[in-house]
Amino acid sequence: MPYVKFNTALIVGAGAGLSASLARVLAGEGIKVALAARSTGDLASLVKETGALTFSCDATRPADVEKLFSDLDAGFGAPEIVIYNAGYRVRGPLITLNPAEVEKTIAACAFGGFLVGQQAARRMLPKRHGAILFSGASASVKGYAESAPFAMGKFALRGLAQSMARELHPQGIHVAHIVIDGAIKSASRSEPPDKTASLLNPNSIAASYLHVIHQPHSAWSWEIELRPWVEKF
Repeated sequence: MPYVKFNTALIVGAGAGLSASLARVLAGEGIKVALAARSTGDLASLVKETGALTFSCDATRPADVEKLFSDLDAGFGAPEIVIYNAGYRVRGPLITLNPAEVEKTIAACAFGGFLVGQQAARRMLPKRHGAILFSGASASVKGYAESAPFAMGKFALRGLAQSMARELHPQGIHVAHIVIDGAIKSASRSEPPDKTASLLNPNSIAASYLHVIHQPHSAWSWEIELRPWVEKF
């Protein structure tokens, strides 16, 4: 069965790690990639590798998100794939949490997803074509001790994705939430020698995103969970 064809993609919250792997796998499919982040200075090597364009955007600010999509409309084109991978996290005992930091966490994890998803959907609906993916975490389904703000934000993002999927799937827009249930391997986080494959490989995660993006209309997922094969759950 042939893949659904996509030509343009936007990754919001771009940086090293998963976002970089997503950019590479999409570019490898011949898809033009745009990268949005509050600071784009550290994306130079990824841009050189993938040919991506960069845009400065604070995803928690409505005006920034509106400008991002307007700028894309003007040159790059309305993205047919939009991936929300932005986030922020504050930890600590409940009674000592700074309300401003809690608000920032919820804004980055959930409100920004709404703003980006809304702008994406407005452009996809007339064509009845597009895919919007949200990056979740273990905290999307499990509230851990001393991690209430992150759970609040990720639970909200999951609810947003589920509601959007039920509204938009019948109109041709594929919405999916990816629960990344485990730590992601990175330059600063390596696996112990005696526990190989105990961390999620960002390239493997990106391959799963691509699989969801290319799912035929007759068998769409609204959510998948990813975790290392050795992890108990």
